[in-house]
This record gives sequence, C-alpha cells and structure tokens, in this order.
Amino acid sequence: MADTHVHSFHIPVLGLAFSVDTPLRVARYGISSVISIVDDILIEHMRKHYAKLFEETYHPITVRDEDYRAKRITAYLNLLQTIVQKQIASLKASAFEKGSELVKYFEMLPEESQLKALYHRMMHTTDFEKQTALQHELRANIVAGDIDVNIMTKLDKANVGRHQEKLSAEFSDALASLRGFAQSDLKASVVLSAGLNSRLFSYLGQRKEFIPDEQGNLTKRVILKVTDYRSAYIQGKILAKKGIWISEFRIESGLNCGGHAFASDGYLLGPILEEFKTNRQVLFNELSLLYNTALRDKGLSVPSAPMQFRITVQGGIGTAKEDLFLREYYRVDGTGWGSPFLLVPEATNVDKTTRDILARAKKEDYYISDASPLGVPFNNLRGSTSDLLIQQRANDGKPGSKCTKKFLVSNTEFTAEPICTASSQYQELKIDQLKKQNLSPNVFLEKLARVIEKACLCEDLAASGLINSNGHGPAKERAVAVCPGPNLAYFSKIASLEEMVGHIYGRLQLLTDPNRPNLFINELRLYVDYMKQEIQKRLDSWNAKEKKYFDTYRKNLQDGIAHYKALIPKLIEETERYRETMRNELLALEQELLEIVIPSLEAPELAY
Repeated sequence: MADTHVHSFHIPVLGLAFSVDTPLRVARYGISSVISIVDDILIEHMRKHYAKLFEETYHPITVRDEDYRAKRITAYLNLLQTIVQKQIASLKASAFEKGSELVKYFEMLPEESQLKALYHRMMHTTDFEKQTALQHELRANIVAGDIDVNIMTKLDKANVGRHQEKLSAEFSDALASLRGFAQSDLKASVVLSAGLNSRLFSYLGQRKEFIPDEQGNLTKRVILKVTDYRSAYIQGKILAKKGIWISEFRIESGLNCGGHAFASDGYLLGPILEEFKTNRQVLFNELSLLYNTALRDKGLSVPSAPMQFRITVQGGIGTAKEDLFLREYYRVDGTGWGSPFLLVPEATNVDKTTRDILARAKKEDYYISDASPLGVPFNNLRGSTSDLLIQQRANDGKPGSKCTKKFLVSNTEFTAEPICTASSQYQELKIDQLKKQNLSPNVFLEKLARVIEKACLCEDLAASGLINSNGHGPAKERAVAVCPGPNLAYFSKIASLEEMVGHIYGRLQLLTDPNRPNLFINELRLYVDYMKQEIQKRLDSWNAKEKKYFDTYRKNLQDGIAHYKALIPKLIEETERYRETMRNELLALEQELLEIVIPSLEAPELAY
C-alpha cells in the first residue's frame, strides 16, 4: 500500500456542514479532507444543490425508500466522486500559465515534495521538447485528495420503519452510514471516532469492501481516531481479529481540538506521541499476526506484501515549525489542520455571519462547554448565533428546540422512548422538576443554566450548509453552532486557500498573535484549567473514585511536564528566546498544578 498523499496535512471533519462539501473545494489540489455522514437530511439537500450546480442527474431519495439513509449517503459520495474526477480532468487540461488551476496545484505543494522539484525543473527548462515532456510527466502524476468520511461511533440510534415497526440492527444510524460509504464508488477511508461500538465493529468485519487484494491494496480503508495509545491498541486488536486492518491511527489532542473534547486521564499529546513512536513496531507486529490469522480463518488469502499503517496527529497545531517538529521528532506521517480552515471560504462551508464572528473572536471567547446533548464536553464559541438563540428562547420562556432529526436522542429520565436534552420537551419537564424541589434561588439558577445550555447540534451544526445553499426555510430563523478548537484564537485573517496552505508550509505567516505559546503549552494550560473546573463541579458528590481520578490526572500531567522539559532543547528550529519562554511557562504551569488542592475524603469543602 504505497502512500499516495501529495500533501503532508489533511483537513479533519468540521461539524456537520462546515466540511460537508470540502472535497469539492480542495480535492482537485491533492488535499484530503473528511466529511461527516451523520446527517442524511443535510446530505440529501447538498446532493440536490450540487447536482443542479454541476448539471448532474438528481433523483430524490425520500424516507419512503427502503434503506434511504444509506442510499442518500452513497448517492452523495458518488456525486462528489464524479464532480472531483471532472475537476481533475479539467485541471490536467489547463495550461501551465500564471493563475491557472494547474499552476495552483503545483505551487501549493510542500517544498520537499519530489513533484514540486520536478515542477521547478520544468519551469526553469528552456528547451521546448524537454519542457513538454516534463509537463506530460507532471500531469500524469496529479492525484486528487481523498474524500474520507467520518462516523461518530456513539451516534447509533436504532430506527423504526414507515409504520413505526422496529427495524433490524443493520438499519441503525451508524451501520446505515457505514453501508452508505461501503457501497459508494469512493476509494477512500472511513474515520471512526468516539470509541468502541461493538455492533458497528462486527458489521464492519462482515463487509467485503474492506478486504484487501493479493497485494494488500484496499478499496475501502479504516482510520481510527484516538486520544491515546491504549485506545489504539485495544480497538486495533478488536478490529484485526475481525479481519479489518487499520490503515491509519489518527491521534487527536483530547482538549486542544474542535468539536467534542475528551480529557481522558490527563494524558498530554507529547507523551502519547512518544508512546506511539516507541511502540510502533510492536503494534504493527501484533496487529499483523491477529489480522493474518483472521483472514485465514475466513478462508481469505493473506496479502503477499505486509499491510502498513500511517500515524497522524491533529489538534492545536499553529505554525509550520510545530508541524515539522511533530513529523520529524515523533515520526508521524502527517498532520491535521482543522479549525484554521474555518477562516478559508474556498475550503469550508461557513456562513458569512459565523465566519466574521470567528475572525473577530478573542481568546476568552473560546471555551469548553456543556452544550452537547451527549453529555460530553464541547468546544464552543461565545456569541455564535446558536448561543444567542438559546438565550433568546430562555428569556421568552420557551427554552429548548424542536427535535426533528433525533440523531442525539439518549435520555429516558422522563420518557420511555429516548429524547434529546436539548429538546423543548425535555427542558420543560426538567425545569418543572427543579421548580418542585424547593431549591435556594442561587442553586435553582445554577441548575437551570445547565439545563438550557444544551444546543440543538443536529440543526445548528448543519445550518450553515443550508444558509449558503438557500436551504428550505428563512435563513434568519437558522442559528449556527460552531465548535472550533481554542487554537483558532490566534488566527483572525479570512484567508485564501493558497495563503492557509502557505502558512502550513512556512511560506508566509497568518498568526495574528506573535506571542502565541507553543502548542504543548497551550494544551497543558487547557488541562490544568479543566482540572480546576471539574474539581469545583464535583465537590458536592466527592468520593473515593473522584479523588483517585484526579490523583491519577495530576500524576499524568506531571509526567507530561517532565517530558516537555526534556523536549525543549530539541526544538532546534526555534530561537533561544522561544525555548526560554516555553521553559518559564512550563515551570509556571507546573507550580500552578502543584497548588491545586485535591480534596480529602473527610473535608471536601476545604478544597478551595
């Protein structure tokens, strides 16, 4: 399995709508990106929109169609594939002249690329025949970026049919999404995030599309997004035993990322990458043995060439030097740049209002919230139109949202059937319960704020796609939730695609704060602040389990700090002043961590 990526970075999944059409914007330049396939309603709308825009055939797939969710996903992915192939053909046919798509393709490549070197050689060749031959070779080596898809494994609601009959497990949300991808024409990857889903993993093992040919080539691949080595090891082994090879382990910072945040046990990115670096061969050997055995047990041939996997990292990367250090020191095969692309209109589907808010946002506007109905910490932005609508509804005495899509229904506190905690149905029931508890005014207001904070992510993370494509319903009634990583606070320029790619490769500088701390310092700060906040939240229910968790959490942070202290001298691309600043910031955070009081079991009220 040769690595055909021409860029060293990819664009991760961004919400529901923000990257839903990113492949149509960037794939022709060799840039890989990921789209969410959670929301088949949004996907069907986008298929209709782009079929009309690119004059492709469109036949509606309605809820009356059997297996409509999977069919909608398949049809949209096939449309993307068709359009991107036409874009590539058009690009190849264009001339090597300033401003052409063809020149843009090669100019954006990293400087260390062999293809970029060949391009420079062609540009400096004066012999017509040699130049023509080189141009032919360059065109022959053009490849599109991957059109990868993301399935959040925990979003796997069971579904009912047209007559409210219970459907079999294969029609659950996650399994139908996987089937939609598997049946598409794409040669790409499904990114599995949010942990283990036994039903989904078993179904994956039954799909023939994920079986390699004799040379080990895969038409459909699996990428596992993880926050630590242990998770990669466990999930990798489970899938290998089912005859599924992990083509890439995509490591993401637990807190210094966009979307949902997973603080785990305080493991920091540096030590996690070091563990992958140290154990890469061990992981490969164990997975290979389990995988080959599983193939034989299924009566399938073991590929003649050993399977390979990539290791990539994403979350909080802000400079070309950080990107290079991650790739060279930790030997990762690539990096992910997500949130900064929210400021690139050429790359992402963000409505103008939200993009302007992001461009103006300051560091204090980015925060980890409890806005997700899933009950998982969620990166949020103050002042978003979703945030404002939540407050307006509460002020009008009508908290909560209509629940039409039902992708996040999970709560059975008041109902037999699961409902969503962001819904008006749940919030009205919960607020009525609180009113009957004779709580003090302060306690009541605190609990009320937690109830009404929940955002309708099904609608609000998809809204920008509908606004930008004239989706049904007045745009003014649509509120957009946005979930950028806190690293976006250091970017404010609405940039072109060439500018952002140039920033990633160090050709120009887009950071608006010259004093931005190193990505490891930023992440450590997030973890220390999270520890303080979580201890405060849990004081009323403090027990031995909580104390053990935070003792472990602090110990892991201390181990991470020790790792970073040893790492500073190795940042040879940075200035001595930069390294000294990082050293001082590290020492200050270490002292701050030591001063956090983890309450004893006898007197939790003395914690702060």
